[in-house]
Amino acid sequence: MADTTYADVNAATIARWIDEGWEWGRPLSHEAYLAACAGDVRLQLTPTKAVPRAWLGELRGTRVLGLASGGGQQGPVFVAAGARTTILDYTQAQLDSEALVAQREGYDIELVRADMTRGLPFDDASFDVVFNPVSICYIREVEPLWREVARVLAPGGVLLTGFDTPVNFLVDAAEERIVWSWPFDPLANPEQRAFLEQDDAGLQFGHGLAETLGGMLRAGLVIEDLYEDSNGEGRLHELHTPTYLAVRARKPR
Repeated sequence: MADTTYADVNAATIARWIDEGWEWGRPLSHEAYLAACAGDVRLQLTPTKAVPRAWLGELRGTRVLGLASGGGQQGPVFVAAGARTTILDYTQAQLDSEALVAQREGYDIELVRADMTRGLPFDDASFDVVFNPVSICYIREVEPLWREVARVLAPGGVLLTGFDTPVNFLVDAAEERIVWSWPFDPLANPEQRAFLEQDDAGLQFGHGLAETLGGMLRAGLVIEDLYEDSNGEGRLHELHTPTYLAVRARKPR
């Protein structure tokens, strides 16, 4: 398979997961939306931990891009907090969920279907916040994305992102043994691809910290804070092993 089509494989995979009740494809309830309107702003970048409220700052009037953030979960919360919100996703079903909540609650939101590996379809300095929950595992190269994020952020703007650490890509399905060499790249390693296909996991890619964190720094972003999280289930979670990072980074003024 050519590199240019793996995003379509992942979009189709995620659409199947949504049909099967995937946790990250369930739209926010009406009650949760009302709570967010009342000031209960709860957002997640990683499986189990909420984003610290201090990371978000004052959202009213800000321009927020939910990057690969469809599903009708985070977008409604940003709208409820008073942000002018745009959601970009490549899975149409995730954007449909956003439209469903917006219609139900009676608000406007900009929805953009685009592949984030091909550049972001926005002008320079278009956003004050880019919110990117776990999704870079679905793209092969991360540094070009961080450069695009830096471009579309206004000076002083903030990137909030969550992503897997390499630990998640080294172990077997039972999370009991280290079985994979690095890098984890199913386009280059047929055995890794077969492993993912057996689990209907799409085409996922492991990224080292030199790529994720170092890539942000090379894109001109300043890392201000981070926290760790676990998978939320499975043996690594039971052993309290961190497998995700959430990062707050800023574009200098």
